[in-house]
Amino acid sequence: MELCAAFLLVAGLFFSFTATVGLLRLPDVYNRLHATAKCDTLGAGLIVAALVLSGRPPDQVVKLIFILLFLWLANPTAAHILARAAYTAGTPLAPGTRLPEEGENKC
Repeated sequence: MELCAAFLLVAGLFFSFTATVGLLRLPDVYNRLHATAKCDTLGAGLIVAALVLSGRPPDQVVKLIFILLFLWLANPTAAHILARAAYTAGTPLAPGTRLPEEGENKC
């Protein structure tokens, strides 16, 4: 159990570090939000999961699970709202980025 918790903790730290690198290196607000929303949510989730597996009392495990659910709901929602606000405010895209034309397949 301790080995699984240690693995989850290291994986969570890796994804949190990756989110930080993405925040510092990516060219515009939309790319930065994407990197931080995905990696930070996964990193924090893995760290909280490591805490759950580390042998906490049951009342703390319940609180950690609620924190995990809140993180998984709040982080992507906040990133979406920030990206939409940036788009509405006219924040420019990185050079070379283009939006899909009307009727073009977005995938």
